[in-house]
Amino acid sequence: MSSVTDRITRKWWAVAIVILALAGAMGVVSAVGEATRTASATDALPIGSDSAQAIELREQLPEVEGSTAVIVFSTDSGQLSPSTDSAIEARLAQVPGAGRVPLQRSQDGTAVLAVVPVDDSDATATAEAVKKIRATVKADLPDGVTAQVTGPAAVQADLAAVFSGANTRLLIATASVVALLLVITYRSPILWIFPLIVVGVADRLAAVLATHTLAVFDVVWDESTIGILSVLVFGAGTDYALLLISRYRDELRRHHDRREAMSLALRRTAEAVLSSSVTVVIGLLTLLLSLFPATRGLGLACAVGIVVAAAFVLIVLPAALVIFDRWIFWPRVPREGEAALADGTSLWRKVGNRVAAHPKRIISITLVGLAVLATGIAFIDTGLKTSDQFLQKPEAISAGERLAQSFPAGSADPAIIMTTNDPQAVTAAAKGVEGIAGARMVNQGNGVAEIDAVIEAAPGSEAAADTVVALRAALTSLPESHVAGTEAVALDQAEASARDRLVIFPLVLALVLLALVVLLRSIVAPMVLVSTVVATYLASIGASWWIFSKVFDFSALDDSAPLFAFVFLVALGVDYNIFLVTRAREEARRHGSREGMLRGLAATGGVITSAGILLAAVFAVLGVLPLVVLAQIGVIICIGVLLDTLVVRTLLVPAIAVVLGDRFWWPRRPHPTPEPADRTAAPEATPTTSRDRETQPSTNH
Repeated sequence: MSSVTDRITRKWWAVAIVILALAGAMGVVSAVGEATRTASATDALPIGSDSAQAIELREQLPEVEGSTAVIVFSTDSGQLSPSTDSAIEARLAQVPGAGRVPLQRSQDGTAVLAVVPVDDSDATATAEAVKKIRATVKADLPDGVTAQVTGPAAVQADLAAVFSGANTRLLIATASVVALLLVITYRSPILWIFPLIVVGVADRLAAVLATHTLAVFDVVWDESTIGILSVLVFGAGTDYALLLISRYRDELRRHHDRREAMSLALRRTAEAVLSSSVTVVIGLLTLLLSLFPATRGLGLACAVGIVVAAAFVLIVLPAALVIFDRWIFWPRVPREGEAALADGTSLWRKVGNRVAAHPKRIISITLVGLAVLATGIAFIDTGLKTSDQFLQKPEAISAGERLAQSFPAGSADPAIIMTTNDPQAVTAAAKGVEGIAGARMVNQGNGVAEIDAVIEAAPGSEAAADTVVALRAALTSLPESHVAGTEAVALDQAEASARDRLVIFPLVLALVLLALVVLLRSIVAPMVLVSTVVATYLASIGASWWIFSKVFDFSALDDSAPLFAFVFLVALGVDYNIFLVTRAREEARRHGSREGMLRGLAATGGVITSAGILLAAVFAVLGVLPLVVLAQIGVIICIGVLLDTLVVRTLLVPAIAVVLGDRFWWPRRPHPTPEPADRTAAPEATPTTSRDRETQPSTNH
């Protein structure tokens, strides 16, 4: 490690590394670009689910109708007169590809609907087709008549609109937040530029490498993958940069030569960053066991992103910083001989002293506080309805609500039955199910038949889900009959999400615990760290539910939110504890376990707090997209990171470590060495000249 860090910080090596890394990365981004893929109708469906099997059968039809747009013509006062039908038909005749579409008049006479086929082979084409339909049917209508477009194609188009330019907006918002917080953290007009550029280039390279990796292994990714990847790379990468720069500043107070200071800072930081990135990557890779194809893609993409971010921070950033002299810290330039963070009487040292004075009381109070926040879990409702997935209600949802006032609620989006059995028998069986308003065959060929079954219950309701369950039960006697459609997909997604949580939650904990045991060469410390992170997760999701239900009035928590929040919080939450514990272990070798933990807290308190606030703010940026599930994930992680940074890492972990003493590091036990440490025999000992300089008392002591 010494030879590597010395080479990175050497004058011409540093210049070459920066030029080659930044120019090479931007060259790859420009020349290669992100990989592309054609979306599939099964991307969002659980692998092996009944709805996925139905869609696979549907693709065997010789002429698949694709999706449908449901046009609703309505009036809020009185009834639609028959004379308006000609005007409506004239409008429909102008719809591209509609041909002669039959009108269905409601029994109350206030609305008519028309179902128009839309090719859904490409999301962009679907969105454009729906846009044209809306523009066409709303032109030159009689006074008092309103036209709205809903149905599966319209919902898909409105969802696509959410992600239109989303990655660019997320990137700009994330970079802006990071830049602002870096300026506030460093209080320097210069220093913040270095980590921002390095992490920004790493983010663009990560997007290219991640998408091509997914393409090589034929793993699915969707519109949200790159956006979440950028948030994670900026958040984690900047955290690693904050840790490195903080240690570099500290070493500049002890060393005259900035290259020697950076070499030592990099050696000390590398262990924490590598340990952190390994646990994050392990946690993210567990998402490959998800039943959702897009979730698998997100896990693999984010794992690639973390590797790229860690590599750039440990190789490119130190080389970039060491090219320039201390003035880059202006106006707070560190001077040789100033007191190091661990030796001073900072706010965090004072906090540590208070914790050490009453550790058991601190443990009790923080655990009770976390438990109180976690009580919200008992009241959580999961399963977000389609109509509640948007922060701002789009036309497809409002049109669906208007349609439900005059027609059976499921008219706009019927259940889809795909079968290779006798279509007449399947249709008859569907009609006999309670809650089904009607069923008819809409397509047939290659031995496959498609049957639409209209559900009477309101979309997203418990009654609608029960109807799907009853429909599937009625078809069990007719083999190779599968049910899809929005309600069936929602049911399958809920079951698959429950299965993912059951499998991935314990696996993440076990793998992260194992990684920490190997990295820290301890058993007790990893168990404490993982346990505290789990407590943080429970408190954050419980507290978030109170916010969702009482402040934002969300009807439920999306099925995918708990899984994503858990994986990100466990993986990222362990980071801050690793930053603290690795520094505490280093200090414990000289000062003992108790004093080592307090010095570790004093040395890392400021940087970890800054990193936590920055990461929380970065994930809160997900709220710029008007999609409820991303807002929920962002809020849960934001609250969890703040709790982990300000409460768990600051109070709970140090208090537990003080109570346990040397047992915290069991089975290893730090062996303090007296200062000056010219006879160090620690495994991580640096060359004699560096260690001698490092351990000389500063002039301010």
